[in-house]
Amino acid sequence: MTRSRSLPALLAAAACAAALALFGVPATAQAQPPSAVVVLGDSAASGEGANDYEPGTRGENDNWCHRSVHAYVHRTALADASVNLACSGAEAANVGFGAGTHHTEGSQAQRLVEVAGEHRVTTVIVQIGANDDAALTATGIACIRAFIDPREPPCRETLGPLVPERMAATATKVEAAVDDVRAAMRQAGYADDGYALVLASYASPVTEHMLPLQPAAGCPYSRADAGWGRTELFPALSEALRGVAERTGARFLDMVRATEGFEACTKPLQAQEWQRRITVDPEALVYGGLDAVGFHLAQESFHPTAAAHAQMGRCIGEFVRSGSAGAACVAGADGRTHLESEPATTPAA
Repeated sequence: MTRSRSLPALLAAAACAAALALFGVPATAQAQPPSAVVVLGDSAASGEGANDYEPGTRGENDNWCHRSVHAYVHRTALADASVNLACSGAEAANVGFGAGTHHTEGSQAQRLVEVAGEHRVTTVIVQIGANDDAALTATGIACIRAFIDPREPPCRETLGPLVPERMAATATKVEAAVDDVRAAMRQAGYADDGYALVLASYASPVTEHMLPLQPAAGCPYSRADAGWGRTELFPALSEALRGVAERTGARFLDMVRATEGFEACTKPLQAQEWQRRITVDPEALVYGGLDAVGFHLAQESFHPTAAAHAQMGRCIGEFVRSGSAGAACVAGADGRTHLESEPATTPAA
């Protein structure tokens, strides 16, 4: 038989219950929302090419956002939860506020407001611009066309002169999107210094340092054009994005060299590479003939693999924790991507 509680104890318990009813649960005892790191952007952030796409983003109801469970946002170890709002093929306007849709989804900034209300967002990563005036996909197709059609001049000659103007136009659009991301966080009640805002550039998927007979291996473009892409095109976009970060107060992470040495067609086995090779017939990609499935399969070409995302995610986490305003993720010969404290857009020769 249990002993009855003493009168003083009962009175104390009653007083405690009355206090809780009157004043509520102390703040220290209230459940805190989980912390979260969020990414907004296009295919480079969504995980296109890394496979294992989240249900609902694999073409269901025409949603082809291709968000991979391997995407780098899930590999940063920066928070309790990781949220991927990026969508393959997105432009800067799809990240910012607006009534338009992309792959059936609305504004990523508007969705960020909702996420920030449900979580304690500590880091927001933005990676956007490749599908705007920078036109990386169209440029890649032009380089392939120049290789398979001897009548076409090298893409570095036809498109090279357009790069400065294209990157400047891209920067204007990305800056507007980053401003909207800031506004979204303010709308959710966050001060500008209440979270880390990171703007990331893109890892070059191509290099002139390829294996012999690279066209047959899945890289149907010239070494000279690939070298131009690695040393001029991608660095130019990175510099444009660096300017956006400076003007918006975002922290900048240079990713140009994040997969250096592990680009497409650099290793004897594709599984050893961190960038996908072409995934469809080159002529069908250049001249048409791909059905809907083939078109979305082609999207996976020259995108980071799951292994690359694991390395990039770790580097991004290290960057955010460092507190630095700018740095670079650079792949090393040891098979790991390392954080360099000073930005390093200029690739090695």
